[in-house]
Amino acid sequence: MSEPLRLADLTPGRAWETPGIVVTEAHVVAFAGLSGDFFALHMDDEFARAQGFEGRVAHGLLGLALVDGLKNRATTQLDAIASLEWRWRFVAPILVGDRIQARIEVLEARASSRPGRGVVRLALTVHNQRGQPVQEGVNTLLVRA
Repeated sequence: MSEPLRLADLTPGRAWETPGIVVTEAHVVAFAGLSGDFFALHMDDEFARAQGFEGRVAHGLLGLALVDGLKNRATTQLDAIASLEWRWRFVAPILVGDRIQARIEVLEARASSRPGRGVVRLALTVHNQRGQPVQEGVNTLLVRA
């Protein structure tokens, strides 16, 4: 893997893909235990089908957490210090068995008020194995300049 990208390397329009991950029943059950969110839509196939879904729906925040992990495993890495903000939309359900991955694009890269640091806004579009968008949003990061 090459050196992580710093502020000067991050121009608007630069884009890359993350690797993918299959969302498993183990992910959903572990996330329910971790978050305390045992809502029936996530835990009960019959309930989910009665609501018009094909089966259980993964927690939206589980999808976001997995995408952040995928971002941090992508071939393109940023010399990030901290995440400052997430603005996120749940576009379509992520079902158990779906394979998700994300496209990341730099929207903005600017110096911060502290020397040696910058602020980068990234657009992320998460899609499933059928190419359908399931989540999208913007992540603002503090990076090394």
